Amino acid sequence: MDTPEPGEDDGPREAAVGSELEEGLHILFRQPHLLRDSLTHRSYAFEHGGVTNNERLEFLGDAVLGLVVTDMIFSEFPHLPEGEMAKLRAATVNMGVLADVARELGLGPHLYLGRGEVLSGGREKSSILADALEALIGAIYLDQGMEATRQVIAQLFAEYIRNHVRQGLVRDFKTNLQERSARRWGNVPEYRITWTGPDHAKRFEAKVYLAGELLGEGNGRSKKEAEQEAAREALAEIQSREGGRAGAHEGANEA
Repeated sequence: MDTPEPGEDDGPREAAVGSELEEGLHILFRQPHLLRDSLTHRSYAFEHGGVTNNERLEFLGDAVLGLVVTDMIFSEFPHLPEGEMAKLRAATVNMGVLADVARELGLGPHLYLGRGEVLSGGREKSSILADALEALIGAIYLDQGMEATRQVIAQLFAEYIRNHVRQGLVRDFKTNLQERSARRWGNVPEYRITWTGPDHAKRFEAKVYLAGELLGEGNGRSKKEAEQEAAREALAEIQSREGGRAGAHEGANEA
């Protein structure tokens, strides 16, 4: 069955869909029908004789997105315990964030919707946008493979993940640094805060010391954000030193 072209009131023109979205994603679909399918809501499919909708691709994209985001969190935040990783993942792949990412990508105008959904503002509905973004990820995975999909997801979600951490959503760097310092050296970190700028636009700088030694510095729009960044740098420094000592010890044993 031939797929009908959408009218101006229920979907975008085919050429515009491909060129604009592909440009924003920095990819070129080898199988354009996958892109089309990922943007086709069930309401449009129903009105046009049962053309393929995006629900199966959404199912696939949800799994791929969860895997890649989990891997990003696991790799970038090696000090996070399992419970905090789960909290960070849940905060990143929820409907609100997915819809925001879809809006930033400009997905709404490219959706194929039934006339009823168009009239009820479907192009701005968070549930429709979030589902379409997952379907789009599923289509990219089928068309481009895992590595290209990983790069797209990192492009779209990495800053959301980092912002969650900076804002203290997870019990991350400060708490882990404090627990590690107390357990290993019997000391707690000391933070020294300075700031610049007017009250409505302050920038904070934090320096964290352990036993009088500067181990990390961080900047942010809030004291909490700056301290998180300083603690992250301190943990990286401690890990680097411990890794160096372990390598030197192994080398001595081999000699």
